[in-house]
Amino acid sequence: MYEIVVNLHMHTQYSDGSGTHKDIAQAAIQTGLDAVIVTDHNVLVQGMEGYYRFARRRVLLLVGQEVHDQDRDPQKNHLLIFNANRDLAPLADDPQTLINGVREAGGICFIAHPSDPEAPAFKETDISWEAWDVQNFTGIELWNGLSELKTVIPTKIHGAFYALFPKFVGRHPIPETIQRWDDLLSRGTRVVAIGGSDAHALHMHMGPLHRVIFPYEFHFKTVNTHIFIPEPLTGEVQIDKKMIYDALTAGHCFVAYDLPASTRGFTFKAKGLEHSAIMGDEIPVKGGVTLHAHIPTPAEIHLIKDGKRIGLWKNSYTCTHTATEPGVYRVEVYRRYLGKKRGWIYSNPIYVR
Repeated sequence: MYEIVVNLHMHTQYSDGSGTHKDIAQAAIQTGLDAVIVTDHNVLVQGMEGYYRFARRRVLLLVGQEVHDQDRDPQKNHLLIFNANRDLAPLADDPQTLINGVREAGGICFIAHPSDPEAPAFKETDISWEAWDVQNFTGIELWNGLSELKTVIPTKIHGAFYALFPKFVGRHPIPETIQRWDDLLSRGTRVVAIGGSDAHALHMHMGPLHRVIFPYEFHFKTVNTHIFIPEPLTGEVQIDKKMIYDALTAGHCFVAYDLPASTRGFTFKAKGLEHSAIMGDEIPVKGGVTLHAHIPTPAEIHLIKDGKRIGLWKNSYTCTHTATEPGVYRVEVYRRYLGKKRGWIYSNPIYVR
């Protein structure tokens, strides 16, 4: 398998972002990404997908959309849609109808920022997902960079600080989102976790002062989704697009906070008597299953089973555990950065059946 780094969930001038698709591609190349997925609100922008090249380097830019009911106040239940063959915004008023439409259009979908609290100081409302009776979505956005910002800006002074020093924002996914994910997994539902930047490259004005806060280049260094594909990217758009979306559908990926240090090289695998598995796969428990995680630099590794921590390895490159019971096993990794212990890696589960 080959690891690629993808930033997804971002906005351009076609909705409420400030940049163009070309701006995004250039920022992605400058930060070393392999691919980006642009998701403007309630519009499927045509004609922008493809490989973009700058200074002998390239990045694959794909286009999805973020759909929500614009007539609802507040505008909750945002859905990220990838690889659909048509604009699905007309179905936005009913979340289950929308999800069904995604499947009929050959796409996959992820609940965007499941927990997205209000930020009264900036007149930002709570836009969390509420329609939890829906079925057949592919997964959830476990870590959303912009939603997390709302949790640390109770006042405008806090907002100004983080606008000037954005490296201090990222800590971990919102705990309610992790709990929701574990609850869904505990019911036997396969739910793929992804990480999204929700990049807008916002322009802020305070009197004569102007600043672009959280530019694309910054976001692309923070919350990413690392995806494992069966062969290297070929440079052929349709072939590479299919590999990426097939891998996301299977959960062959992990959520990473790449600002403290690159997470490239992380693996989480399982080996049984006759089968092996990677993140997103199922494996039979018969005879025992050896779970093994490897990280690129020493950190604190947590092994989670059915939402509860069952193992802790401090300052370690690896962890190994023999599973003798069925369950949903995943890994969280933490490391210190700018004086705080911060989430670094959140694997997708291996399902031991």
